[in-house]
Amino acid sequence: MGFTTAVTTCFQKYVDFNGRARRSEYWWFVLFVILAAIVATILDHIIDPPPAGVPFSIGIVYGLVVLACFLPGLAVEIRRLHDTNRSGWWLLIAFVPFLGALLLLIWFCFKGTAGDNKYGADPLKAT
Repeated sequence: MGFTTAVTTCFQKYVDFNGRARRSEYWWFVLFVILAAIVATILDHIIDPPPAGVPFSIGIVYGLVVLACFLPGLAVEIRRLHDTNRSGWWLLIAFVPFLGALLLLIWFCFKGTAGDNKYGADPLKAT
């Protein structure tokens, strides 16, 4: 799955928390969100520069990007956990300082379960 396909899929499945997401879908979407946040920050600084001495301020464009990407990001994270045969509720482990985020990062990097699991068909066999 390529960059544009992954981003398109994530926005088409805007609030679809069912099924599975392969690693490429998740990581391409993460890259898209990072790039969109950088572009939004630059645009915010051009439109309304922060006051002198303030290194960073959150502007309207950045806020809109965050709002637009929040639900598809949450959905793809849950589908990615489903691919590893874990419930989406495991996202709550992120609230455990450091270890929770590290554990999620490891799970997001691992290959999903081969074949069908209780969350759906193997997304790698669908291609």
